[in-house]
Amino acid sequence: MKNVGEAPQEELATGERSTRNRVARSILDHGPSTVADLAKRLGLTQAAVRRHLDALAHENVVEPREQRVYGARTRGRPAKVFALTDCGRDAFDQSYDKLAAEALRWITEHHGEEAVVAFARARITAQAETYRQAIDAAPPEQRTEALAKALTADGYAATARSAPVGEQLCQHHCPVAHVAEQFPQLCEAETEMFSELLGTHVQRLATIAHGDGVCTTFIPRSGGSGTITTRQATTPASASTAGRNPA
Repeated sequence: MKNVGEAPQEELATGERSTRNRVARSILDHGPSTVADLAKRLGLTQAAVRRHLDALAHENVVEPREQRVYGARTRGRPAKVFALTDCGRDAFDQSYDKLAAEALRWITEHHGEEAVVAFARARITAQAETYRQAIDAAPPEQRTEALAKALTADGYAATARSAPVGEQLCQHHCPVAHVAEQFPQLCEAETEMFSELLGTHVQRLATIAHGDGVCTTFIPRSGGSGTITTRQATTPASASTAGRNPA
């Protein structure tokens, strides 16, 4: 990875640059974060974190956003979080996004969108075998967590957390986000795969490809309603709209 937020050598000592990279990496791994979150994770003062965030924002590596809340809002202003910009993600990505997008456009032009869907499903099916082994080895109540760990090993920096009437699977990084922005079939196939692996329907609430800070998938609890209400989140997305965040 190239150094992010890098200032001229005379303006930025090596230690400062290293810490700045740690701040950016923490946001990549954990998703949009508050100053307090970053200070706690990195063992820094909040003043130091703000200084590094100001520099990263100046370099267009991070940007401030209003924190998205799933569920009933509490009183007061939402906390400000800092998320990576496309430029910031590019500093970590070492992918062939342009080539992949060109290849999928060629497939669409010569063989139709059905061929892109078939490719997306074939690609995700190959990945699913490793995930399936991890899920099958876990007790039922830990299957989402097992999937998150398997996704993390594949570069998706995923976590699982409790949510109203279920769980949320959060992917804080997506190696194919730029391509999925143009070809949502990749997100749709992934959502279908999650549903098949976990044995239940799932709802995609947000995607990095659509501009959100995190890919968020809702997994209903067994015996629960299986639905996120409009007060709790945006309109639920089915697998068929998985790549198009409804927000």
